[in-house]
Amino acid sequence: MSEIFTGSFTQQEPIPDEAIDAAVEVMRHGRLHRYNVAEGEVGETALLEREFADQVGAKYCLAVASGGYALATALRAVGVTHGDRVLTNAFTLAPVPGSIAAVGATPIYVDVTEDLTIDLEDLAAKTGEAKVLMLSHMRGHLCDMDRLMEICNAAGIAVIEDCAHTMGAAWNGVPSGRHGAVGCYSCQTYKHVNSGEGGFLVTDDAEIAARAIMLSGSYMLFGRHLAAPDPEVFEQIKYETPNISGRMDNLRAAILRPQLRDLEAQVARWNERYRTLEDGVRGTPGLRVVERPAVETYVGSSFQFLLLDWAAERVQEVLRRCAARGVELKWFGGAEPVAFTSRYDSWRYAETPSLPNSDRILAGIVDMRVPLTFSLEDCAQIARIIRAEVGAVFQGKAAT
Repeated sequence: MSEIFTGSFTQQEPIPDEAIDAAVEVMRHGRLHRYNVAEGEVGETALLEREFADQVGAKYCLAVASGGYALATALRAVGVTHGDRVLTNAFTLAPVPGSIAAVGATPIYVDVTEDLTIDLEDLAAKTGEAKVLMLSHMRGHLCDMDRLMEICNAAGIAVIEDCAHTMGAAWNGVPSGRHGAVGCYSCQTYKHVNSGEGGFLVTDDAEIAARAIMLSGSYMLFGRHLAAPDPEVFEQIKYETPNISGRMDNLRAAILRPQLRDLEAQVARWNERYRTLEDGVRGTPGLRVVERPAVETYVGSSFQFLLLDWAAERVQEVLRRCAARGVELKWFGGAEPVAFTSRYDSWRYAETPSLPNSDRILAGIVDMRVPLTFSLEDCAQIARIIRAEVGAVFQGKAAT
């Protein structure tokens, strides 16, 4: 009888006791608002910002209400305005082009490679079309960041890194989010630290940081930030920067601070699970594993493989057969968006270009979450199921 996986692909680990205790303490004193502190007290949000800045080696950090808010704030802070064009990945999720549209700009899509990273040749060809790149490290895959920065620096393009899937990752030893002008991170439940919603914005640019802090609703309380520029930087921009309140509250900051201290250990646990899945499906006929470069330090919180050049109905049959055995897979080749999964031609608030190279790759991407509630044996079982069902469909395809 075929084995069935009975675990949940959406169940996260519980919040650590230390974080629960910190959150309860905030609730007991009631000072949840980001600037509501007692005499001589430093708020949880300010402490979190300083700690995260130190963790990634940034001068400045702003904790905000969501990863999407961080992206839109970064765009505004670097000067993107209504009618501007912003380069971004064709392979990403809706909040990335959504943040571009939210500031009145237009996304210009760049192709994806078979390694699931931005196509640097296509990027180089499109550098004349925009002065900002919102680079999505989609599903945790880092491109050659040294080469990307060479291309963008030569063209005068400011890079905003969407690190929603790469908190804890690095390229050539440089933390994700620290190559470009701004790095943006998510603390949503399915990311690497969990506050339900939340995010970070980091930068070494004092003016960008000051504008972001003013945008986040600091009023004139920017002196209470620990990871902010000197007050004189705000003097230049405080009267001309609108308030779009979105700085993180003290409750969520209290939940996150202990989790960030444990991030390195959590990354090691994710990668054990990722490697178990990778080893289990490698060599399956018709299935391509996405190999990771030696200089990439990745976080295996999700797992992708490619069924390149398969007919759509064959890919859908793999998904159906795996689902019948308890394995939930997502596909980026569908004509209609499903749950969190959508593609560039689903976002009809922007012009849909013709991207045949990306279409071919998106049609082959199969994706799954890897929650830390999975054991290594769970991952081995999932890999056996995927291997068996891909193999069965592939053999049927080969026979036709």
